[in-house]
Amino acid sequence: MSVSCSDRFADLLCGEDSDEVFSGDSPACSSELEYPASCIEESSIAGFIEHERNFVPGFDYLARFQSQSLDASAREEAVAWILKVQAFYNLQPLTAYLSVNYLDRFLYSRRLPQTSGWSWQLLTVACLSLAAKMEEPLVPSLLDLQVEGAKYVFEPKTIRRMELFVLTVLDWRLRSVTPFSFTDFFAYKADPTGTFFGFLISKAADTILSNIKESSFLEYWPSSIAAAAILCAANDIPNLSLVNPEHAELWCNGLSREKILSCYRLMQGLIVDKGGRKPPKILPQLRVTIRPSDSSISSSSSPSYKRRKLNKCLWVDDDKGNSE
Repeated sequence: MSVSCSDRFADLLCGEDSDEVFSGDSPACSSELEYPASCIEESSIAGFIEHERNFVPGFDYLARFQSQSLDASAREEAVAWILKVQAFYNLQPLTAYLSVNYLDRFLYSRRLPQTSGWSWQLLTVACLSLAAKMEEPLVPSLLDLQVEGAKYVFEPKTIRRMELFVLTVLDWRLRSVTPFSFTDFFAYKADPTGTFFGFLISKAADTILSNIKESSFLEYWPSSIAAAAILCAANDIPNLSLVNPEHAELWCNGLSREKILSCYRLMQGLIVDKGGRKPPKILPQLRVTIRPSDSSISSSSSPSYKRRKLNKCLWVDDDKGNSE
């Protein structure tokens, strides 16, 4: 039996109007550019820089973690889980970054209940699902997505409700400007010959993802993070080691020299200190379980239990959400 396109994507909640998608009114987001970086007009990159402020949390978001108004360790665990799933399914780096971007923008506008850990996981799964639907050609099912140390298992209908809530809070603006909107162009600026273009892009992506869980980078906008990551990648190539970070602001109008240098130094410091840093936090491999109801099966004879499904404890309610 054939399956229509509408049936295949019945659970895709990010249904933007096709006229809006192709109108060019807002900057598109893609991990790969259709044209070589040398053909990209600087005005397009300047447009990304102009709009990037609309796709990041507010200026006081970092301060909330510093003041412990928001739980930095919970965010770190959520991001660590996203990166584990991204590696498990070999998802694009942009998918992982978008997931965290949705998470941060949601947390800036809405506060999660402090008494339950499952709400963080439900939000994280929903953000990853939305990002995968935006960027991946093949998306794991909502049940298959909950791997790599997930402490709870949510039914698809529960995750879809959370997706809709996230979309509402984000005002359906999922086509975010990210560091990956800039890396191709900046790599060409650092290496106009294109000799090391592929390496610069790959290395910069690794650098961006390896630092994404660090709350310190919430201070910087995507363009500064992208420029700093390309500069760090260039340091590994002898022919490009003389690229001056102080001149990176000349790559495009609108770049901030101070922000690029500050972000670059922070990245360099983390790279140098990597050997002495604690390993990243990983969600514990615990499972919330219930014993089988069949009295004929004892716990000693059947060590495996059913996962607990949180299908009736969905807390999201637009009317009850606490807006910051």
